[in-house]
Amino acid sequence: MVKIKIDNQEVEVPAGSNLIEAAEKVGIEIPTLCYLKGYEPSTSCQVCTVKDSRSGRLIPACGTKVVEGMEIDCETEEVATVRRTALELLMSEHVGDCRAPCDFACPAHMDIPLMLQQIGDEELRDAIVTVKEDIAIPAILGRVCPKPCEKGCRRKGADGPVAICDLKRFVADEDLATDNPYLPPCKPDSGKSVAVVGSGPAGLAAVYYLRRAGHACTLIEAREKLGGRLRIEESEQDLPRNILDAEINQIVRLGIELRTETAINEKEQLVDLCDEFDAVLLAIGKVSKEQVEALGLRAARKGIDVDKETYSTNRRSVFAAGNALRGKGLVVRSAADGKEAAFVIDQFVSGKKKLGLGYEFSSRIGRVASGEIDEFLAGSTTVDRAVPELGTDYEKGEAAEQSSRCFDCTCSSHGSCKLEHWCEVYGANPNRFPRERRSYEVVGRESSVLFEPGKCIKCELCIKIAEAASEPLGLAFVGRGFDVEVTVPFEGKMDEGLTKVAAECIKACPTAALSFAEKRRPAVIVQLDTTTAAMETSK
Repeated sequence: MVKIKIDNQEVEVPAGSNLIEAAEKVGIEIPTLCYLKGYEPSTSCQVCTVKDSRSGRLIPACGTKVVEGMEIDCETEEVATVRRTALELLMSEHVGDCRAPCDFACPAHMDIPLMLQQIGDEELRDAIVTVKEDIAIPAILGRVCPKPCEKGCRRKGADGPVAICDLKRFVADEDLATDNPYLPPCKPDSGKSVAVVGSGPAGLAAVYYLRRAGHACTLIEAREKLGGRLRIEESEQDLPRNILDAEINQIVRLGIELRTETAINEKEQLVDLCDEFDAVLLAIGKVSKEQVEALGLRAARKGIDVDKETYSTNRRSVFAAGNALRGKGLVVRSAADGKEAAFVIDQFVSGKKKLGLGYEFSSRIGRVASGEIDEFLAGSTTVDRAVPELGTDYEKGEAAEQSSRCFDCTCSSHGSCKLEHWCEVYGANPNRFPRERRSYEVVGRESSVLFEPGKCIKCELCIKIAEAASEPLGLAFVGRGFDVEVTVPFEGKMDEGLTKVAAECIKACPTAALSFAEKRRPAVIVQLDTTTAAMETSK
């Protein structure tokens, strides 16, 4: 046995152990990309760098064996900087989207490719779960949204974007037409209470997410009926009132207390709300400087002045969202504001000291050339774009067919990719070392295994796994320097190179450069017991 210190913690491990194994003994996870236990380390990615405090040297943890008396630093700023730089260098060559362009274009950041995949499989219950994870009012938005997601759709540059908004509306309408529309689960009661003033898109979205977080929510509306500008500004033809009422009712069913015909327009009224509730969100629509000041709040050029990162006003426990701070904005932007404000308010009432939406890393391919579009089209259907006429909707089979037009730009390992995870942990900037990227390419269209060279970091794991399994052909490096690439020897196909261990190689790949041609990301459906929900209301 060998005794060493890691971050001043003494640990005893068998001789021959490496520093990653030693760190695990004291609960320290050292990041790795090119390392897999049981295989000889290649020390190529440098993400596992640590510091030998006695010699002052920076060393790779995966390839360094323990030596009696070692003192290793894992969590210093110097080590973090080295790891971040290593990740940023890897990202300078990376050609892949963590999330699809349509996802980025949608202010609510819904997982659109997953929804489309589920519609394509005619799994509409799964699809509404996906939609309602990020959008509280999909049937409404499916009618009044100007479709920024479709402007971001990569297929727009080929033969027209996927009809994302119409398909979202189709899913939401199908759900509302059932005897048991989907209700998302709510966390156990937190003991905290929040008042949301205003029942337009921002207010509806906010109470939806705050109630799901377990907080008692009261929705306060100046008019007799809920809906805010959705009821006032949208015509019956564009937004039928039965749809508006049905979708609002679904939110109320989560257990929302209502106070209609209650205007909040004076400082004293706001003070009373602050005394009654743990937090207050003002989603009161467009307001003048005089109206803001009457509430005792600081005004900005377009409305209520807020901290852009937290939606907080100059009064403690009071937040604002939607057109109350923007003056004029898309309905989907207001709904996204409500969702984000709810996230921050949840932090606030839970006692978090630092509020904010946090940092979410994402790699983006960006604009693609015409030749690259052909590569995307090669993996998709040739069905022409079709949208239903006003007042009509898709048939189930038509919706599935239209969904199949999606390029599925989201990475199949989004959320489980090791490169994505560690870039987020260390705050890596994917554009720190810009260079002309290689073209997007997919190898193996004729095989069950796909390989994307632009995502590969040359970790060598797939080559080692294939070699250990005595694959007849296996995989190998070809080329030199920046041009080195993983390939099947003798110009073989991917299925010929991986006849035994394809699944093992795909599982070990730290960047999803390898994947199965049939990619599936299953949804987990949790249905709320409607007996625990508040009684329905027609208001």
